Amino acid sequence: MFRAQWMFELAPGVSSSNLENRPCRAARGSLQKTAADTKGKQEQAKEEKARELFLKAVEEEQNGALYEAIKFYRRAMQLVPDIEFKITYTRSPDGDGVGNSYIEDNDDDSKMADLLSYFQQQLTFQESVLKLCQPELESSQTHISVLPMEVLMYIFRWVVSSDLDLRSLEQLSLVCRGFYICARDPEIWRLACLKVWGRSCIKLVPYTSWREMFLERPRVRFDGVYISKTTYIRQGEQSLDGFYRAWHQVEYYRYIRFFPDGHVMMLTTPEEPQSIVPRLRTRNTRTDAILLGHYRLSQDTDNQTKVFAVITKKKEEKPLDYKYRYFRRVPVQEADQSFHVGLQLCSSGHQRFNKLIWIHHSCHITYKSTGETAVSAFEIDKMYTPLFFARIYEQISVT
Repeated sequence: MFRAQWMFELAPGVSSSNLENRPCRAARGSLQKTAADTKGKQEQAKEEKARELFLKAVEEEQNGALYEAIKFYRRAMQLVPDIEFKITYTRSPDGDGVGNSYIEDNDDDSKMADLLSYFQQQLTFQESVLKLCQPELESSQTHISVLPMEVLMYIFRWVVSSDLDLRSLEQLSLVCRGFYICARDPEIWRLACLKVWGRSCIKLVPYTSWREMFLERPRVRFDGVYISKTTYIRQGEQSLDGFYRAWHQVEYYRYIRFFPDGHVMMLTTPEEPQSIVPRLRTRNTRTDAILLGHYRLSQDTDNQTKVFAVITKKKEEKPLDYKYRYFRRVPVQEADQSFHVGLQLCSSGHQRFNKLIWIHHSCHITYKSTGETAVSAFEIDKMYTPLFFARIYEQISVT
């Protein structure tokens, strides 16, 4: 050992100063390694704290405490600005264990892909009768759970009504497991499909259920109004001095409302949706300029769903003119006027079937005396803006 150290000291390029600095360098390296380890632990602790705050903010946001959620979000991003992208929701922090909810949710999603069969397995049988639900609290009044299955299904069909209010049916399914099973009854969704598409939906293929067909197959929506806004500039009257010429910005709206029984309403007016949409909840509207008619759905070979409608003005009974009944007047040639409309049904954004594009618009005038029909087709230009769907939140169903 001594001989090896002596040979190393005699080697060229090795001085006594280097030998003296070796312990210092080793100590300095160990200090740097310790500092790096300490810094890494601090960064890890900071990230864990930011993760804990971020998950706490998520929980507060889900509970509806938005102000508290914003406070936790701010504190988390002050510690780690990109903490949102570092969270994988695979484990929970050491704090309040918020991440466990994400793990449980993911497991539940994989285990309960078919909620209908899962809820059916969870229901209990008492006295050989399927109990769809049970009262949470004891009450002297009769609970809905005592009703037979047939009566409950009748109530659910009444909720859907003739207006096909399937949104209310989906909300009703959120009450309990038994109501969820009733709301997924295939007969309810089959009748809804038959009312929308008629004989063209006899076969279920390629869909796996009637509910999937109703949700996925292109159709017009009945719980709201399709609205378009058109704006253009026109020249006004010329002033007397010749140096001033007025220009007017004209705005008007088109409203189209569809009903499950095949009826359709169309209205063109400068009034804004806030005042017009409430009047279009039912067909019994008193608006004079409204057009009424029927529509049908057509799906071509190119898989594009189109809507064709024939609409006419509301017929009003004309009062008899007794003042001039003894005088001979030139008879006015009577004619029936109707409008033929063609629209293409599309989806835009995250909403389904919420857009209608104009493809045809014409006016048909039929003279009663001769039976001849004059057709005037309108050019589909930029004035025919697409119609977008707006839901009526306070829809009144008429059964």
